[in-house]
Amino acid sequence: MSISRLLRPALIGAGLLLAASAQAAGWPEKPVTLIVPSAPGGAADLTARTFAQFLGEKTGQTVVVEDRPGAGGIVGTNAAKNAAPDGYTFLLSTNSTHAANQFLYKSLPYDAQKDFRQVGLLGTFGTVGVVAPGSPYRTVPELVDYARKHPGEVFFGYYSSSSQVPSELFKQRAGIEIAGAAYKNITQIITDLRGKQISFAFVDYLTAMGQIDGKGLIPIAVTGAQPQAAWPDVPTMATYYPDFVVAGWLGLSAPAGTPPEVVEKMNAHLQAAVKDDATANKLRALGLTPESMNVARFDAFVKEDAARWKEWIRISGIQPQ
Repeated sequence: MSISRLLRPALIGAGLLLAASAQAAGWPEKPVTLIVPSAPGGAADLTARTFAQFLGEKTGQTVVVEDRPGAGGIVGTNAAKNAAPDGYTFLLSTNSTHAANQFLYKSLPYDAQKDFRQVGLLGTFGTVGVVAPGSPYRTVPELVDYARKHPGEVFFGYYSSSSQVPSELFKQRAGIEIAGAAYKNITQIITDLRGKQISFAFVDYLTAMGQIDGKGLIPIAVTGAQPQAAWPDVPTMATYYPDFVVAGWLGLSAPAGTPPEVVEKMNAHLQAAVKDDATANKLRALGLTPESMNVARFDAFVKEDAARWKEWIRISGIQPQ
């Protein structure tokens, strides 16, 4: 076999690497798409739009936010997985899509680690337990007492891992008989909460803010490690049950095969967005605690978070669907 034939695969590989580097050097040269695996108007959607505005201003390119809700984030995540890995499609990844779902479902059409490059973090968030005005309980102890006196009559609603797991953990830690009802989106939960078809729910801060401010819902506890600034007098769940802390996150991931140089560039924009006062304030207004990580740290964080959610789901007694 000639030396030229032996060298040919290496030369082709080197050529591909040079082409990828050249592609990354001018990135972005056309519109960038951010796929959001949830419904319009929610915390994830608005977070993506906040970052899209920042990225568009910094790069001079159009940034398109594409909402692809369904099946606990699976629909949008799978769409991102199947997108061309050319650096122009990213997923707004979450603790549901990249940590919890693998333990909540018997099978997934994607592998959060193998099918994606993790790009970076935008921030973390907790959830808040809410009840309707006029409910016979306004605190966690009152809800527990009511559930014990009325077994089988207390129901909670959930629409994602961030809302299901706190409710199931609460059930286990309090030792009460309550049941959950699955919803397609948060809007339906709010409607049924206010109509008293369900008793309580844990919802993201953004969704809760308008309802709480307008007295449409009453907050009883938050799942973060610290009280939420918007409601400093609302206790944490850890106040009642030590180590009861369940937090979510929002970040960006890209289809596997996306040039690492592009991933690094996008990570730099993420970190700049979090450090930009105007953008960070917008994220805080959405209930997010802005936080940035480099690519390697975020990749490790996603793996660590998967282990956390695996344990929370085990303790909760949730069976994979």
